[in-house]
Amino acid sequence: MTGHQLAKYRREKKKTQMETARALGVSQTYLSFLEAGKRPLTKGLQTKAAKLFDLPPTEVPARLKSGELPTVTDDQLASDLADLGYLGFSHLSRARAPKKNPADVLLSALNSRKRDARLVEALPWVVLEFPDMKWKDLVMVAKAHDLQNRLGFVTDVARQVAEFRADRETANKLAQWESKLEHSKLEREDTLCNETMTAAERKWLQTQRPEAARRWHLLTSLSPHYLNYAR
Repeated sequence: MTGHQLAKYRREKKKTQMETARALGVSQTYLSFLEAGKRPLTKGLQTKAAKLFDLPPTEVPARLKSGELPTVTDDQLASDLADLGYLGFSHLSRARAPKKNPADVLLSALNSRKRDARLVEALPWVVLEFPDMKWKDLVMVAKAHDLQNRLGFVTDVARQVAEFRADRETANKLAQWESKLEHSKLEREDTLCNETMTAAERKWLQTQRPEAARRWHLLTSLSPHYLNYAR
């Protein structure tokens, strides 16, 4: 978010500079400098502005970094997904909690040895619901942590759901990034956050997994045909 965008959102919400400055915890003069691009708009102020103007979660500053990637518990992830609007965990939604950028939620979810199956099923929904994430940063961080196969597969599944819904615009956007992830695909076999599966499960999945999972070298049975939100 830039200062000029901040001014645009303020005007769209019909708020005065005084009202906005008070809500953001700055002076009206400082807000004027921010909107004119004369002062940097910090991530903290961007987060406050996103909440104040009820902006989509993609406007919340992402905390993506190549050098480090936070891990979250399944309980925390379920709440984060609920805050983004995922109906499967709607009972966990926190009205007053600041929403996280969906890119942060997605990568922190993929960065795990083991996830509950219900959480894994929600991940293509994040891609489908927020196709305008900052993909360049998302892909860069995924590659830095060897998560490109997982991200590519989740994007593949989301793209298939978009096609099933006849949402060509979203499907085309996702196909572009799916293609870019394809170029950096790792050859080693991985799982979709289920590294504790038994040898028998691995053997079965090697022959029974969906074609998309085979293409992305993942041992998983996740398929768009079994996702409630795909209908």
